[in-house]
Amino acid sequence: MELLEDIHACRTCEARFAATHTAHEPRPVAWFRPGARLLIAGQAPGARVHASGKPFTDPSGDRLRDWMGVDEAAFYDLARVAIVPMAFCFPGYNAKGSDLPPPPICAKTWRAKVLEELPDVSCTLLIGGAAQRWHLGTKNVTDTVTDWRAHAPNVFPLPHPSWRNNHWLKRHPWFETELIPALQTHLKAIL
Repeated sequence: MELLEDIHACRTCEARFAATHTAHEPRPVAWFRPGARLLIAGQAPGARVHASGKPFTDPSGDRLRDWMGVDEAAFYDLARVAIVPMAFCFPGYNAKGSDLPPPPICAKTWRAKVLEELPDVSCTLLIGGAAQRWHLGTKNVTDTVTDWRAHAPNVFPLPHPSWRNNHWLKRHPWFETELIPALQTHLKAIL
């Protein structure tokens, strides 16, 4: 697919990444093809995904698959699942070791083109604030996820499955007792 080749060849953020604390090269990680029924819209690849070249090959991916109630084979099935983050490359770390946000230029450059290639998507998982802002225009992850029923079953806003959100998950037990079962039931029906 020509679009996928163009994304993999993208070097728009080369100077930006060279200036980060990690000083890394771009390595776009895009996982999609026409026909997918589920779109997973994440933030941006982390360092482990940058190294592997495959999305969600980290503990966040393990947790996300658990939330979804799917195994790796179903998760990485390109005929059914598209994984299209808001930025295709690892943004890097700052001097304190914190993740940098996804560069907005990536979504501006590629997102609309990719979504045009995915006309069969019937459900979208919006993981984290950047994806929720772009797709829903919302600003607060907690408010958006709390109001998940207003978007389901076509859209499920989720917090990021990172360990950094363990405290959030403990403070919001309804996420695992209400949203997750609804998500799993819906995904079982469409996948």
